[in-house]
Amino acid sequence: MKRSTLQQATSPAQQHLIPLGQRRLRNAQLAGLASLAAAGALLAIAVIVPAQAQVSSPTASPLHLSGNLGIVSQYVFRGTTQTNEKPALQGGFDLTHDNGLYAGAWLSNISWISDTNPAASASIEADLYAGWKPALTDWLSGDIGVLHYAYPGSYPAGMTKPDTTEVYLGADAKWIAFKYSYSTGNTFGNADTRGSTYADLSVTHELTAGINGIAHIGRQRYTGPNASTLSYTDWKLGLTRDFSGYVLGLAYTGSNAPDAGYTIRGKNIGRNQWVASLNKSF
Repeated sequence: MKRSTLQQATSPAQQHLIPLGQRRLRNAQLAGLASLAAAGALLAIAVIVPAQAQVSSPTASPLHLSGNLGIVSQYVFRGTTQTNEKPALQGGFDLTHDNGLYAGAWLSNISWISDTNPAASASIEADLYAGWKPALTDWLSGDIGVLHYAYPGSYPAGMTKPDTTEVYLGADAKWIAFKYSYSTGNTFGNADTRGSTYADLSVTHELTAGINGIAHIGRQRYTGPNASTLSYTDWKLGLTRDFSGYVLGLAYTGSNAPDAGYTIRGKNIGRNQWVASLNKSF
């Protein structure tokens, strides 16, 4: 997920993306490529939509806009709490095209950055992403894209900013999904961690009428001098129930995140914990 005990100067904060001597230049170039990828996906949508609109039915647009809004008892990301076990309000929107192109944004309140370093002030996570989900068969689809985690705010001198960018590749076979993410620069505030990865395997299946079961296991692998105290495995088991468009969820999540890398305010933020949620899509 995105948290360690933030190591100032040598490896502060946490996250998914961002590129500094030769390293700074290389990372800056990678960040630029990520931005171009996102912009390219949006541009492709903008170009394709008008072209297809000429031959499509006037009542059937290939472009679709949707939104989501939710509240959770705490925001847990990759097995670690981002809000010190406090509630979070979350929401975003997605723009998709029938050809599989998509782009979107998602927001949530967080507290892990200031919890780790009180001199930093950042209370929002803003995720920006774009990609392509091609239909490979009638039961299998792919997923390739870029995701940038932004944490706007003020940071003390010498602290590695948590902004992170990841490129990812995934596959979805009906109720089984796999995604592999690769960080192009410093990862969630940890310095010298370019090339860190996250592998995510999830299973979602209807157990009985209206009730879905969810199982997930993930592996966060860090590179760099503190890899052994930052890398860990996380898991989750949960249930969801749809009530006329309102989805109620309950999950039990945990990890083996090392105390040395994930202890904030005297407790390990990756410990086992319950998460309740209520979400609405529109």
